[in-house]
Amino acid sequence: MLAIWQTKKLGEVLKLEYGKPLLKSHRKNGGLYPVYGANGIKCFSDKFYCYRQSIIVGRKGSAGEINLTEEKFWPLDVTYFVTFDEKKYDLMFLYNLLDTLKLTKLAKGVKPGINRNDVYGIDVKIPPLPEQRRIVKILDEVFENTAKAKANAEKNLQNAKELFESYLWGVFTDQGKGWEEKTLNEVADVEYGYTDKARSTGNYRYVRITDTDENGFLTQENKLYIKSFKEKNKFILNQGDLLMARVGASFGNVLFFESGEPAVFASYLIRIKFKEKIENKLYWYFSKSKLYWDQVIKLSSGSAQPQFNGGALKQIVFSYPKSLPTQKSIVAELDALSAETKKLEAIYKKKLADLEELKKSVLKKAFAGEL
Repeated sequence: MLAIWQTKKLGEVLKLEYGKPLLKSHRKNGGLYPVYGANGIKCFSDKFYCYRQSIIVGRKGSAGEINLTEEKFWPLDVTYFVTFDEKKYDLMFLYNLLDTLKLTKLAKGVKPGINRNDVYGIDVKIPPLPEQRRIVKILDEVFENTAKAKANAEKNLQNAKELFESYLWGVFTDQGKGWEEKTLNEVADVEYGYTDKARSTGNYRYVRITDTDENGFLTQENKLYIKSFKEKNKFILNQGDLLMARVGASFGNVLFFESGEPAVFASYLIRIKFKEKIENKLYWYFSKSKLYWDQVIKLSSGSAQPQFNGGALKQIVFSYPKSLPTQKSIVAELDALSAETKKLEAIYKKKLADLEELKKSVLKKAFAGEL
């Protein structure tokens, strides 16, 4: 016999109760019970307000975020906690239902918040309690298998990255005959970029600190430009130029410039120009290694806004083979390994995306009565 689903307002199914203030003196790192803010556990306390497992819905701050609670907990006043008739509704069914509703879309105001009456007005389809529990059991099995598959894919993704990092380490530490070890000051000049106001159109692409992707290449999104100017030749970029970010979250990152359009670089970037016969791409690969980043972190200044200026950059110690053919051979090997690594990463990232879509699809079917 098919279960009969009823369409109800969410306010007929559950209530969102206001969380309660908790004195700072009662908040502890090692307390017995979790204290929930709008986006999850904020701290702990030896006090609890609720004694049954429930669902937290962010009211202010991370408005609309949902979290499943422990049995005993304290909901702060920036949250709602869910109450309902346990004889009619299953907790995990309601939790998964709320997950599909994406309540964050209901947030309003300068400091986004959610009005519970907006939540109450949502139409939902609800089956009888036995059917709710059957659906929850199926979802638990699917989510458990999905979680295992995601963990495996994430591990494989990490292994692919670590394989490349390990090879880089070997290249720059297991040096053979004919290798030099010098500071960057000895082998290169550094040049600061140009300061101007970026525009949507212009004669030159204006390469900024934010224009480097996670792989160290030039992004093709959100491009900005500047008009021609008198000293442009000092700042025009050539294929294969190296640009290092000197401030902000990406400080120390090195861009290997490749582009078919005329471009100049902005003042928060530093161009590295080698005076000796050194392949730019060899140094670029070096800039991805732990050897490089250990030096960057040690030499950087400023905790709130980290900086790695030209003076610090010149102190970087760089090891390289004097032979240009050897340099080219190493770059070719690294190019090949990098390409294979990127293929593996793409496979595992797609697997993770597919698993996330599977979860969404199963949830959608569950609350459409199709399981």
